[in-house]
Amino acid sequence: MTITVIGSEGSHSVGDVLRDIDAKGLIRGHFILMTADTISNANMIPLLEKHKQNVKFDKGACMTVLYMELPPNMRTGDEVTVAVDRFNNRLLTHQRQSTQRERKFSFGLEYFRLPSSAEIRHDYGDPQIAICSPTVLPLFADNFDFETRDDFIRGLLINEEILDSRIYVAELPAGEYAMKVSNWQKYKMVSNDIIHRWTHPLSPDMGIGLMKLQYNISKNLVYKNKSVQLARSSVLKGSLVIHEGSLVGEKSWISHSVVGKRCRIGNNCRISNSFIFDDVTIEDNCQLDHCVLGQGVVVKKNSTVSGGSVCGEKVTIPEKSSIEKLTVQSTPSEFFESTQKLSDSAYIVPEEEEEAGDSDEEDRDITQTKIKRMTPADPADHESDYSSSSDEDESHRASPVPEDANIFLSEVIDSLKRGFEDKSNPEFLVLEINSSRYAYNMSLSEVNFYVVQAIFHLSPLSEATGNVLAALKQIYGHLGPVLKNYIKGEAAMEDCLKAIQDLCQEKDNLKARVSQIVHFFYNVDLLSEEAIVSWYNDLGDDSTWLKEGLKKLITWFEEASSDESSE
Repeated sequence: MTITVIGSEGSHSVGDVLRDIDAKGLIRGHFILMTADTISNANMIPLLEKHKQNVKFDKGACMTVLYMELPPNMRTGDEVTVAVDRFNNRLLTHQRQSTQRERKFSFGLEYFRLPSSAEIRHDYGDPQIAICSPTVLPLFADNFDFETRDDFIRGLLINEEILDSRIYVAELPAGEYAMKVSNWQKYKMVSNDIIHRWTHPLSPDMGIGLMKLQYNISKNLVYKNKSVQLARSSVLKGSLVIHEGSLVGEKSWISHSVVGKRCRIGNNCRISNSFIFDDVTIEDNCQLDHCVLGQGVVVKKNSTVSGGSVCGEKVTIPEKSSIEKLTVQSTPSEFFESTQKLSDSAYIVPEEEEEAGDSDEEDRDITQTKIKRMTPADPADHESDYSSSSDEDESHRASPVPEDANIFLSEVIDSLKRGFEDKSNPEFLVLEINSSRYAYNMSLSEVNFYVVQAIFHLSPLSEATGNVLAALKQIYGHLGPVLKNYIKGEAAMEDCLKAIQDLCQEKDNLKARVSQIVHFFYNVDLLSEEAIVSWYNDLGDDSTWLKEGLKKLITWFEEASSDESSE
């Protein structure tokens, strides 16, 4: 394949470029229109042939837009709501969704005039790929208000009869992938998809870039160049890529990240969900989470970079710094006078304020999403603001298969066991658990449940036959902050009680002491009296043993409440 790069001076939009191409007569046949920041493994040949068939039967067919069906609740920032004629896949309406999760969605009046054959789809992601007929270029040339592809689609749908042009929709087949990388959050999502091989054959171990094998792939999707140097006590947790010539120091821990060439990572560092470019130096005792470090960045010891922060090339972060939700560059900004200086090679770039006029969806380039930074959780990971009891909604709920749940539980047990034995910082353990959560797509409720279960799998509690309460106190003495991080609110308390119920039912050494265990969790403020009583009242007939074991505790609660009311 030969790639020819053509410059277009003076062009400021897709529309300008296409009008320039039309004026020069560079394209005469069907062509594929896509952005340079789209990643895809799609086989375009059958899609192109399908488009040609549409043109054969409909002379006004000018474009076929490609969409990828997204999993339930997944938010990328590029979702669209479209109405499609199910008989011929002709596009009837087109509307971009908000980048924020909303309870309400506005439909225009045109939706109520649709034919009975119309199908409304709100689960499509737009990777900005379209197959175009030769008539697309003259349409852009004749309509100078068509600046973006969305302008083109909107204009044709409004003036379909006048322009005698129609747009069709094609859905990417199962197993094929396409997504536009329009911001750092999308960069993270696509990078994770590549590591998890959703874009095969575009995976790190295929050697497509240099036509040679660059990485060895090992357990838990660790792609490592053979020249990488690892200290014996370093831990590569999983879902990460380490390029050639890099070095990882003693007791450093890396997960869900990409490390570039010739990087130096010091001792006792914690790195997760981060993207580290070439020639970066990270000194001892640093913590990186959801951040981007450009080429040649130096992070001095005892520093923290998190919250979606982006450090440009050759930035030097001073010792004991805490960088959160910031953009840092190595030179003072040319566009802002009040630039805060961190060091001679680190200047904070102020956030751009959105102007009032930018809020109008019709007047801005709506292909650019509002999500700018990487966030600690993908939008799909957030708990829903509302719940539905319908069978259909329940059938679409994203829940991991049992194998993933078992793997997640085992990883949490390993993390807590190592943290308890080594007396590690509980904040690092929370970071490890959250990384495993994102890897296996676990809901917050499931994380609460399995963290409590993991506590009871630790020695000495798992081996205790007599004084279970003493063993529980010993473990809580160090891992209490981990439990308090997750057991917050009534829903989390219910998850905790369910985990205790399951454990006591399985283990005889815990079953006889269920009342002591629940009382202990109450005493350390992990459980409230209201949550315990409500859970107790909801127990079914199959939990007679549990009701009997908790009877004295519930009676004690009731007597204490009556004494308070009498006073």
